[in-house]
Amino acid sequence: MASVALSEAEKVYIMHGVQEDLRVDGRGCEDYRCVEVETDVVSNTSGSARVKLGHTDILVGVKAEMGMPKLEKPNEGYLEFFVDCSANATPEFEGRGGDDLGTEIANTLYRIFNNKSSVDLKTLCISAREHCWVLYVDVLVINGNFNCASVSRIPRVRVLEDEEGSKDIELSDDPYDCIRLSVENVPCIVTLCKIGYRHVVDATLQEEACSLASLLVSVTSKGVVTCLRKVGKGSLDPESIFEMMETSKRVGKVLHASLQSILHKEESLGPRRQKVGFLG
Repeated sequence: MASVALSEAEKVYIMHGVQEDLRVDGRGCEDYRCVEVETDVVSNTSGSARVKLGHTDILVGVKAEMGMPKLEKPNEGYLEFFVDCSANATPEFEGRGGDDLGTEIANTLYRIFNNKSSVDLKTLCISAREHCWVLYVDVLVINGNFNCASVSRIPRVRVLEDEEGSKDIELSDDPYDCIRLSVENVPCIVTLCKIGYRHVVDATLQEEACSLASLLVSVTSKGVVTCLRKVGKGSLDPESIFEMMETSKRVGKVLHASLQSILHKEESLGPRRQKVGFLG
């Protein structure tokens, strides 16, 4: 949770504003701040992205390497997550604090992507039971909370089989001869903070200081909730959880539409920095 110190009068002012759907910065409860999305920022990766949202600054790099499929899923590739929380961002990330938070975020990502509707892992399979692509997703939390996605390109591969039945892998040398993974079904993580009797998305540090509990909801572009996680020491009643899930579906669809628009624009114009305002 936030480490900002607020007086009781400031907390009351923020809470009363939220009840009237008017936050301190003029946004409504379901409105995001302007988001800056920059892709292809790390040259030695298969895909990378940097997202800035308020005090949040996240850098993600994806590397594709060949590996062997898991025994229980011989026809699929898989993802591995590593999250590093920069100690320069906040004193809370120093020592074990940053390691524990990084492990917590990585475990959340595993749960979010542990379903068939997020990424088609069968497209990562090269040869059943023998070769597959493993996507290593490295996340650097430079500042703030986690809420980010990345796009990956995978080199095109051909499997050659000789007369004796042995297989040989031929990897394309052309950097443009690649397959871009579809991210249309990849969930977006919507964080909702409960403040008083209502909840807000994209909370500021001051608003987080007024909230005792938050709900992280991963939502697909079709509004399907794939994962839920409560954060904070406070409790959430069933009615509040239902209302927050419904809000996450509405906001998630808008978030997906805006992100997809940026990615499609990048495809036609080439990699470049884009700024987009997400409206709830």
